[in-house]
Amino acid sequence: MADDNVAFGSAIATGGPLGGAEIAFVALAEALAARGHSVEVRNGCEAALTHNGVRWVPLAHDMPHNGDLYIGNRGHRVIGLVRHAKRRLFWLHNPARYLRKPRNVWRLACYRPTLIVTGDYHAKTIPSWLVHGGCETIPYGVLDQFRTAQQREPPPPHAIFTSNPLRGLDWLLDLWARQIIPAVPEAELHIYAGPAVYGALGERRASDMEAVLARADALASRGVRRFAPVGRQALAGVLEGARVMLYRGDPGETFCLALAEAQAMGVPAIVTPLGAVGERVIDGVSGHVATSDEDFAATAIAVLRDDDLWRRWHRGALDHQRGLSWDMVATRFEALIR
Repeated sequence: MADDNVAFGSAIATGGPLGGAEIAFVALAEALAARGHSVEVRNGCEAALTHNGVRWVPLAHDMPHNGDLYIGNRGHRVIGLVRHAKRRLFWLHNPARYLRKPRNVWRLACYRPTLIVTGDYHAKTIPSWLVHGGCETIPYGVLDQFRTAQQREPPPPHAIFTSNPLRGLDWLLDLWARQIIPAVPEAELHIYAGPAVYGALGERRASDMEAVLARADALASRGVRRFAPVGRQALAGVLEGARVMLYRGDPGETFCLALAEAQAMGVPAIVTPLGAVGERVIDGVSGHVATSDEDFAATAIAVLRDDDLWRRWHRGALDHQRGLSWDMVATRFEALIR
């Protein structure tokens, strides 16, 4: 497996915060290793290490020349690094329209990797004329600590946002201040977000993210509370006390692991159909896919107030939205070898 985007190592995933694509990469590597495979990663880690059965080595060093399966991760430079793999995959995490760039087109045509996408919306972003080795849909898994939640009593009216602040948080703050908090004055909106989650991308967009988060700070008198991003183990505890996840979504959202984790924990979610987020919620069963700003706000108000509605969507999420374990996801990647 190879990645040339964010400098991260396996040990980071169990402690510090990471973005969804990075979590997915680490989790798949460790799940394949746990199933008895020899797994080697080349990425931007600073030094070689072995963690949870996976050997991590800096990208510029000691590249294997063959293997049963090679997974290049999202960046054009890693499409063909292992030249004699029995099966070559290119794992996409963002809308695939970027593949139209010449640096991607010629590599895909030369090496013909199978493209891996995470859902229906994601698959539809692949240019129809692109030459490649086919396409397979494999959703992200959900880490085990999010898949074992039990039924619980309704928590206080504390909504939560745990995604990229540039993906609709500005819009949500407006809606919160204008419509939601006047109707539920005791409600709070807890935001766990920041540029540290996104590595170099976060550094490039840090000023934009901080501008949105500064707006959140300015709404402290209206129940908005900002927290630093936390690692996955701590996040599971945070979600256990959340009443509802509020998330508009974004055209750049191809899966939304943050929503999948919240739903697996039994947290009702209110979203809009933007990007793939509508695929993460079962409308009327585990939350609501709103068709307008007014619909979104009215439903948020309802679930913050109504314990019976909360219980129904809480049970619906626990019953139907646990998601795939990463072991299940690893079996789907294994099947591509055969």
